[in-house]
Amino acid sequence: MRGFIGLTVADAMTSGVTTIAPDAAVGELEALIERTDYNSYPVVRDGRLVGIVTKLDFLRNFIFTTETVLPHYDALMRRPVAEIMRTDVLILAPDTPLTRVLQMMVDHSTKSFPVLDGGRLVGIISREDVIRALRRAVGRG
Repeated sequence: MRGFIGLTVADAMTSGVTTIAPDAAVGELEALIERTDYNSYPVVRDGRLVGIVTKLDFLRNFIFTTETVLPHYDALMRRPVAEIMRTDVLILAPDTPLTRVLQMMVDHSTKSFPVLDGGRLVGIISREDVIRALRRAVGRG
């Protein structure tokens, strides 16, 4: 475990992040989920992070409400991602210690965090990334 203590986000994050635009339709998000099976997607406009959308947000899109007792599937799939994304995004820097990331994931029940360096999206750190780093740190991966 000593090896894990010295690791940072940069040591474990996934680069080359799959993103989606805020004006993309929820149907495009569904296709992206089907193709990549990631849990979350940073929402980016003009190279800047404006939010995050998850599989849970996608599912939440279909919840029946008093305003939409029986929403039409096609109408829901045409909604822009901006209407279902979350803008209260916890972001991390590449030099954030993985011990801190682990604690944040547990405290916030979050599966991943976008990684920004100088305001630019440079990666994403997920539970799977942290698990791999733990295995490598103890010589099992």
